[in-house]
Amino acid sequence: MTRIRRGYIAQRRRKKMRLFASSFRGAHSRLTRTITQQKIKALVSANRDRDRQKRNFRRLWITRINAVIRERGVSYSYSRLLHDLYKKQLLLNRKILAQIAILNRNCFYMISNEIIKEVDWKESTGII
Repeated sequence: MTRIRRGYIAQRRRKKMRLFASSFRGAHSRLTRTITQQKIKALVSANRDRDRQKRNFRRLWITRINAVIRERGVSYSYSRLLHDLYKKQLLLNRKILAQIAILNRNCFYMISNEIIKEVDWKESTGII
């Protein structure tokens, strides 16, 4: 009886998995069953860490804005600045505010001073 060669579909699938895992070390890049497990683990980690990365960047931006604000005046803080921004309907996201705070502090101080003056004036006149 002649030998029958297997189809190439399974070989193509395994080859694709091996290409994905080619940078892994040891058996994680050589054994098919281990490759599939490591592929699942890698994709789960990538998905989870994309959310974590967004969280970490938001924390970094908030820290930068707060540091620059507190440098100028101790009584004024990040939370008050954001509250006043929303009251004045000046919607700048935290990423842009952090970039302005780092790269162009004078501009950031001008923005915060204008907001403080506007809000203080409205509070003193009783408009708010």
